[in-house]
Amino acid sequence: MTSANASPTATPTGNSYDKYGVEHPVERRLVDGFLRALDSVLPASPPKRVLEVGVGEGEISARVRQRYPDATVIGIDLYDPALAEEWRQRGGMGAFADVMCLPFPDDSFDLVLGIEVLEHVPVPDRALSEIRRVGRESFVLSVPREPIWRMANVARGRYLRDLGNTPGHVNHWSARRFRNLVDAYLDVRATRTPFPWTVVSAGRRPRP
Repeated sequence: MTSANASPTATPTGNSYDKYGVEHPVERRLVDGFLRALDSVLPASPPKRVLEVGVGEGEISARVRQRYPDATVIGIDLYDPALAEEWRQRGGMGAFADVMCLPFPDDSFDLVLGIEVLEHVPVPDRALSEIRRVGRESFVLSVPREPIWRMANVARGRYLRDLGNTPGHVNHWSARRFRNLVDAYLDVRATRTPFPWTVVSAGRRPRP
């Protein structure tokens, strides 16, 4: 594991809702559907270098390493020593960095992942611009689908004071609005809508 210097932040890191560890059969079925949708849009050709922005505890990066065992997979997230310990235990490579100012040269990665992160970012357009800059071929992005996500939270009695809004979610998109946002920066190839998420895969358009 490697880590860059960064200042502590009040923005929530890791999983406010640990969907990967759920045991309730209904929630487990939903998460399995999300993971199947994610798997279905990952590139068929193995990438050599992969970046996951907002890597959290590293669940998705670990899954990607299993699928592409010869790839170098790097994750970044905001400053949180507990996350660094998770990365160390999983054998992953991670760095503390902000998705709105990525510490990598242009065209550094064959595949860039942003799984459940853009809903947390104050300026998602800036994040997408940076994601496009450092990626050179394939991109996979996902967010909770609204207002379905908040309705589902209310149905299970979570975050009622905030009308079902998960802590740290500052952006809210329907599937169509999220696809349109991504399409402003990248060439959208496919959209999946496993309840209650939106998963988009994209490529980079040629530079003018």
